[in-house]
Amino acid sequence: MTEREEDLPVSDKPRVLFVCVHNAGRSQMAAGLLGHLSGGAVEVRSAGSAPADSINPVAVEAMREIGVDITTGAPAVLTDDAVRASDVVITMGCGDACPYFPGKRYLDWDLDDPAGQGLEAVRPIRDEIRRRVEDLLTELGVRPAR
Repeated sequence: MTEREEDLPVSDKPRVLFVCVHNAGRSQMAAGLLGHLSGGAVEVRSAGSAPADSINPVAVEAMREIGVDITTGAPAVLTDDAVRASDVVITMGCGDACPYFPGKRYLDWDLDDPAGQGLEAVRPIRDEIRRRVEDLLTELGVRPAR
């Protein structure tokens, strides 16, 4: 049984969903950073249109370097209900596999995919995600917890 949007609990926190194909690198890093930097002031989820079996270990290491643990989240399946329950949907290369619902705020973050890349290549991706997450916090009116 799936939740309908009208059945979801009302929240005064902004709800953000990060979506990419495998939900194993970019979206996991973005969700981890937003959760960490917002200090819980934002409800954060991530999902993939074709989720991987596990999180990219290089993405885990890159995040560990800056004190963010993304190992607690497993790649999740993208559902229409997850999109409906979100105020902001940020896509990262999932194209037509991402469901669209009128009235939602959509952003597309065109970022390199960390899959199959070494730590030296993933660090700049992580740093760009951090910059965009900090900008998103400003747009949402949430002061970073730091």
